[in-house]
Amino acid sequence: MKCENSALIFKCAKYTFDLSRRALIMGVLNVTPDSFSDGGKYFTKQAAIEHALRMAEEGADIIDIGAESTRPQAQAVKPNEQIKRIDGIVRILCKKLPIPVSIDTSSADVARRCLDLGASIINDISALSNDPGLAQLIAQYKAGVVLMHMRGTPRTMQNRPRYRNLIKEIISFLRIAKERALKNGIEEKRIVVDPGIGFGKTTKHNLEIIKALSDLKALNRPVLIGPSRKSFIGNLLGVSPKEREFGTTAAVVYSVINGANILRVHAVKQMRQAVSIAEAIKKQKNTGLTYGMDDR
Repeated sequence: MKCENSALIFKCAKYTFDLSRRALIMGVLNVTPDSFSDGGKYFTKQAAIEHALRMAEEGADIIDIGAESTRPQAQAVKPNEQIKRIDGIVRILCKKLPIPVSIDTSSADVARRCLDLGASIINDISALSNDPGLAQLIAQYKAGVVLMHMRGTPRTMQNRPRYRNLIKEIISFLRIAKERALKNGIEEKRIVVDPGIGFGKTTKHNLEIIKALSDLKALNRPVLIGPSRKSFIGNLLGVSPKEREFGTTAAVVYSVINGANILRVHAVKQMRQAVSIAEAIKKQKNTGLTYGMDDR
């Protein structure tokens, strides 16, 4: 079925997604020793590959691979070290997976190597502001790009973040980032926007973003959100990252109801099921009929 709303078409290399049909699940693969949620667990090549294949079997639509932790206070990792960490993993997964591989990086050097190996999406937390060569590179390869809002850098973003009008400032930032992408030759249909849960935001800010997520539709692009195991859930529930899946599920469901098109998550199987139910409820029309006991 053809999608009438071009704002819900997302193209990335050879793949095309019609996001009017359903939300996508982006499975997180951290090939780092210091990720906040699963640091070191998938740092070896074999463990990383097996986990990615497992997430695909569980319903992931995209696998997002990162070789540099972007948690608060994280230290930068040089591009050559990032490439060293993920080169063999990306090479194999791009051959084995029937779904797009996304690379979580702000480096043109890392992006070029991974795109050469077959990656289809660049997920850039700097929204194309960190490396001046990245935007044209993405355009050259006809890859997809995720433009994320962040205040500061991973090392500084949680130093008392303040906003006069959070949602308006996020939309303004992402609109400028979108224009930057377009001016560098990236087609609009290859752009996704991300409000950046946890990147320069307090717990209250993160809750406000999820509640007002539908406002980001003003950008006319699919919206990605990544609440999975983030600190705002831990702050509200008083639990460690490994115990945040119930809280993550609530945030994911609310995000879907409010218009999220791509959910970046760690627990793919659970979140795929949660999203399916949320979408079924969202699409259900109120017929005004009453039901008997057999329909309960």
